[in-house]
Amino acid sequence: MTSSLLAALGLVGLVFAILHFLLGLFGAGFDPLWVGANLVAGIVLLVLAAALNLDALRERMASGEARRAGKFGTSALLGTAFLLVILGFLGFLSTRYHWRFDWSEAAVHSLSDQTRKLLAGLDSDVEVVAFYPPLDVRPVREVLDRYAYESPRFKVQYVDPNERPELLARYEITPEKLGSGLVYIGLGGESVELTELTEENVTNAMVKLSRTGEKKVYFVEGHNEHAIEGEAGSQKDGYERAADALRNENYRAEKLLLAAKGEVPEDADAVVIPGPTRPFLGSEREALRRYLERGGAVLALVDPRAQTDLVDDVRSWGVTLGDDIVVDRQLALFGRATTPFAGSYAPAHEITKDLHDTTLFSAVRSVRSAGDGTGSLTELVFTGDDSWAETDLARFYGEGKADLEDSDLRGPVSVAVAGTVRLAAGDAGAPASPGEASEGEAPAAGSSKEARIAVFGDSDFATNELIEAYRNRDLFVNTVNWLIGDVEAISIRPVRSRASRFELSAEQFLQVRSLSLFVLPEAIAIAGVLVWWSRRRAPSR
Repeated sequence: MTSSLLAALGLVGLVFAILHFLLGLFGAGFDPLWVGANLVAGIVLLVLAAALNLDALRERMASGEARRAGKFGTSALLGTAFLLVILGFLGFLSTRYHWRFDWSEAAVHSLSDQTRKLLAGLDSDVEVVAFYPPLDVRPVREVLDRYAYESPRFKVQYVDPNERPELLARYEITPEKLGSGLVYIGLGGESVELTELTEENVTNAMVKLSRTGEKKVYFVEGHNEHAIEGEAGSQKDGYERAADALRNENYRAEKLLLAAKGEVPEDADAVVIPGPTRPFLGSEREALRRYLERGGAVLALVDPRAQTDLVDDVRSWGVTLGDDIVVDRQLALFGRATTPFAGSYAPAHEITKDLHDTTLFSAVRSVRSAGDGTGSLTELVFTGDDSWAETDLARFYGEGKADLEDSDLRGPVSVAVAGTVRLAAGDAGAPASPGEASEGEAPAAGSSKEARIAVFGDSDFATNELIEAYRNRDLFVNTVNWLIGDVEAISIRPVRSRASRFELSAEQFLQVRSLSLFVLPEAIAIAGVLVWWSRRRAPSR
């Protein structure tokens, strides 16, 4: 009976030594001490079991039972050998042909829509060299290998800077730059060096390298608008992050004081008016009108009850800004009725056709297309079905009460409009009639060019406090992309928040893997053998 226990324990040790060794051959790595100890212990225990049971073995070998056991044993061994060969072949194929999938709810381990579009449009190779020590390269591979898997033009090389100092000299990287690691990205003769590796940083670097020339976006100031720089720009109601989001698209974001300039600069590709609360001068309004006449692009963000005469200009563009505030008691942030989520988007417009996740607004007014045929305007963003636009603002702000009345605009309420419009030259912003410049017909002498406009009933959604909430950043940047004409740049960008994860060192990872794959299973197998042996020794009842 003792020989049976020794044989079973020896077989457990031998099997786990072989399994550990085979896994090591396929790149998982193995501990030679662990393999050797199990192998030696298994062989020794099997030899002892055979020595203790030598006489019984001789008798069995001479009997017909031995021949039958040999026949079935040989069949079992051959079957096991074939199974191991098949597993090895499958493992070999997995290194040559593989398929990635992401089962996380927010697809945090997949490349964003923006990144995939960028990789698909590459017409030359991207040279990427990651300078990291072997123990620090694993999280870097997790990011860069997604790019290499998506596009064969993304060429990645992982380099230990201690072993390849000649590459540091070739790419002009000094040891002081390395720190804890560095990624060199080269494209079209230009290069960028990254020390903080995220999908957002890598994609932004590729955008800057792949786009030739910079387009300018001006932010109007002087009417208490949100600031894009300085101390005011960095506050929670500033627009510093919004401006940085545009700079990541390789746009130049600059301030524009219309009263000082007198005209919108000729190099302006788009003008943003971020939440004015004071009236414009007549000369400023005329400057904006002349800019639109020559085919400009304007994004106007006008909050409820804003004391600005921009509302009248927006009306001349064919857009109606409601004197109201949207209330939604069902689809709102933490039940705050005046901080509604977007309920739906226009599915056919370039800005919102790929936008499926929600966006968040704070104190937003209704914005609708006048529908007078003066342009091609689309209502972009709608609040929830149970929302409404409250028109009794005196009661709302005075008593803090709001009830749905017949005079209110029932939901879904449009809170953003975008489209094209053609203004009649020299007519204080009055729109041209459809007959003056019909679609596809060259404008007559003295008439204006077609302009692009976008109007939102809230400016807070793009402030530093809210631009990273949900898909607010995508909505803002996509709108500017469309205004400028960079339709191919409209996309869903990498999210900043990532899946929670527990970072392990290489040594800790090996310890956890060994415990889960070998130590615990082998301990369970040994316990099973001991239970089996104790039951065999127990007297029959």
